[in-house]
Amino acid sequence: MRCLLLLKFILIFSVFTGNAQNQANQWNIQLRTGDLLFCSANTGTLSKAIDQVTQTGAGTHFDHVGIAEILNDTVWVLHAAPQKGVCRETIDRFLDHDKSPARSVVVYRLKSRYFKAIPSAIQKGTTLLGQPYNCTYIIKDQGYYCSEYIYELFKSDSIFTLNPMTFRDPGTGQFLSGWSDHYKKLGIPVPEGEPGCNPN
Repeated sequence: MRCLLLLKFILIFSVFTGNAQNQANQWNIQLRTGDLLFCSANTGTLSKAIDQVTQTGAGTHFDHVGIAEILNDTVWVLHAAPQKGVCRETIDRFLDHDKSPARSVVVYRLKSRYFKAIPSAIQKGTTLLGQPYNCTYIIKDQGYYCSEYIYELFKSDSIFTLNPMTFRDPGTGQFLSGWSDHYKKLGIPVPEGEPGCNPN
């Protein structure tokens, strides 16, 4: 993505031990408001389903994204999660939701010409707190999924774009069973080709 710069650090979940305030201080030195935190895919059913249809290369395996907000000496993350909806959590809580030892967070930063969009994005993000999680992944439906939330925050600045979604196995062209089951439970057709976005 031409609008993002990969920073030279990766947050590994296992390094976050000890006092929460010390952790916030530690990462406040490096993180800035507006930094995007991309979580690596794990072994959960939904994570695997997302990763199977969205990864773009051997080094790209993300299934979740949030945005950092630094207030005083605390690092907060605004994000949308299945069990929580749109929420604002300390970075410690954000990283603590998955104990998988292989799970990591890669931090990207908008290029400097886009910095002016960050304050309004954060402001909009706070107004959306409490919205439900959009489990259909259809943009027009109520609530937000993680990357949809980030897209919405920067929508007025056109920094990110939507693309046709796919839920098919890249090898066979058939709908992946995880997605077929997901939409069967919801009682709606798989929204193949609908506009959307994903962490990758």
